[in-house]
Amino acid sequence: MALADVTTACPAAARISCVVCAYNEADKIQNILRAIDGHPLLSEIIVVNDGSTDGTGALAETFPGVRILSYMPNRGKTYALSQGIAAATGDYLMLLDADLSGVTAGDIHALAHPVINGRADISISLRRNSLALYRLIGLDFVSGERVLPAWLVKPFVADMERLPRWGGEAFINTLITKHALSISVVNWKTVFNIRKSHKVGAWRGFMAECAMVADVFRTLSPWRVVGQNLAMLSLIEKTAPNRAVKTLRQLSLAANRLVSH
Repeated sequence: MALADVTTACPAAARISCVVCAYNEADKIQNILRAIDGHPLLSEIIVVNDGSTDGTGALAETFPGVRILSYMPNRGKTYALSQGIAAATGDYLMLLDADLSGVTAGDIHALAHPVINGRADISISLRRNSLALYRLIGLDFVSGERVLPAWLVKPFVADMERLPRWGGEAFINTLITKHALSISVVNWKTVFNIRKSHKVGAWRGFMAECAMVADVFRTLSPWRVVGQNLAMLSLIEKTAPNRAVKTLRQLSLAANRLVSH
């Protein structure tokens, strides 16, 4: 489907609010803003400027279709997500990371398409540089790029404000598995995110990645993370899964029972 035709595929009542959380991304955020500014499937674009000190907010202001929420000091991605979710007015939320490279308006359409056309309840990106294990099994559990119904997370803004800095995706995954929402994985073959080691150097980047993992385990125990991931695999659209996915899905029935209690 051509991008010019996507508005005809979107139900009239389906309004998508796009939320981009950014902290010191002045040299990268224009990549995603060029892809989403003026996109016909997005009813509003909200950039949450999470205490940036490098001109991220000023750069976002150069895009006329972008609404900016700014505050100080930096509070972490999960808090920024909560503020964007609270401010959004759409029926659906498109959550995007600010540090993407190679992303186009067509990729944005591909991420929205399964949800607005009723093929799935949730869509989640699988980037070119997602972890090799995630690419093998066909799901990036911590992907920051996803489309979901607003009703799923709107009631939990206050809960998200109290979560660890990087606990947002794990928390949202818990809600997805609780409601057994179907998932469509969108393969972004040319899109990748900029690793923290490229932003702040190898050592600081490594420590930042470790802090992210620690926050996930502060949100959920390691065993519940495993159970959650297996449960999510069982919710993926059934489209010719490979052998690894079939094997993991055989374990997911028990995991579904685990995460529902």
